[in-house]
Amino acid sequence: MSVNTMVTENASHYDHLEQMSVYDLLSNINKEDKTVPMAVEQAIPQIEALVTQIVARMRRGGRLIYIGAGTSGRLGVVDASECPPTFGVPFELVLGLMAGGDGAIRKAVENAEDDAEQAWKDIAPYRPNPNDTVIGIAASGRTPYVIGGLNQAREAGLLTGCVVCNPGSAVAQAAEFPVEVVTGPEFLTGSTRMKAGTAQKLVLNMISTAVMIQLGRVKGNKMVDMQLTNIKLQDRAAKMVMSEIGVGREQAEALLAQFGNVRGAIDGFAQTNK
Repeated sequence: MSVNTMVTENASHYDHLEQMSVYDLLSNINKEDKTVPMAVEQAIPQIEALVTQIVARMRRGGRLIYIGAGTSGRLGVVDASECPPTFGVPFELVLGLMAGGDGAIRKAVENAEDDAEQAWKDIAPYRPNPNDTVIGIAASGRTPYVIGGLNQAREAGLLTGCVVCNPGSAVAQAAEFPVEVVTGPEFLTGSTRMKAGTAQKLVLNMISTAVMIQLGRVKGNKMVDMQLTNIKLQDRAAKMVMSEIGVGREQAEALLAQFGNVRGAIDGFAQTNK
């Protein structure tokens, strides 16, 4: 398809939204949302190619770095911030960087996304190397912050990928492994925090979860390396240990206290009961 086919900016299939009842508004938004998983499904081969490349580099000590602006940037920050508690990895193994810095997570920073040099400046303090991967996230596929960051990362020998929601975009051209999830017009014309944002969240879930599973951060279907940072997670961990090695809650909690996480508890129990 041609460059800059901005289907995310096309007019909504619906009009006179202000005249709809609340029920009709919600039903029609939901109707549009149902199309998103099908669009993601079409992109699975692209996602597979990107994940395969990321895993190979992370096994050599590389990191995963998301860059984006606005909603796209915030989604990268969310996914990155959830990896340490979910998979027990260091905080700088998966990074989420966005135009305007951390302050832009809560409050938009005007024109920050228009600086094509800033993304690489934001990455530079982390001492990027060729084992690292940079994924640009941009619904439109034309964000200068993302395009510039990908181009400079690629020149420095890093692996580059992207998640975009328009076909044939400049962001996709800048990435070696583009993921294009074409979600079409939004219910509210141009509001890409809706279907496009949902698609990006789904793809980021797939990328980070598949990568961590491939890196051995899951056992069976359980988050055995998760951080035990609250009562809910401590309870979940105790149940995992009880299920895996057949001990009662008191012993499971004692093992968790001793070894710090589910994997350690299971392995420690196995070692002491050889």
